[in-house]
Amino acid sequence: MAVKIRLKRFGKMRQPFYRIVVADSRTKRDGRAIEEIGKYHPIEEPSFIEVNSERAQYWLSVGAQPTEQVLALLKVTGDWQKFKGLPGQEGTLKAPKAKESFVAPEKDSVIRPEAPKASKPADEAPAETTEAE
Repeated sequence: MAVKIRLKRFGKMRQPFYRIVVADSRTKRDGRAIEEIGKYHPIEEPSFIEVNSERAQYWLSVGAQPTEQVLALLKVTGDWQKFKGLPGQEGTLKAPKAKESFVAPEKDSVIRPEAPKASKPADEAPAETTEAE
């Protein structure tokens, strides 16, 4: 049986995400798969690529042929270089940067603490004068 490692599309229109699957080469693109070995989300920045390296190595070793797109993903993760024994086995996969939590600006903050009110006794309060009468 001819086995391929290829992408299986999920998601809605213009919002695709893929699963990296091992399937018979004669099945449909989104048809039955033998095994799911990873995920690929191209819309995220940077793209999310997750591959079960151990299973990918196994399927490559028994003769599964990756498609062009999957071959590019395997090169990014370093699994193809590992399989072929080439340098660069760590891959070039970029990890997403963690978002920094909000920090109030240090300099010239717009938010100022409320000033303490001076308490004046009621008898010293200035009397209102009515000169207009």
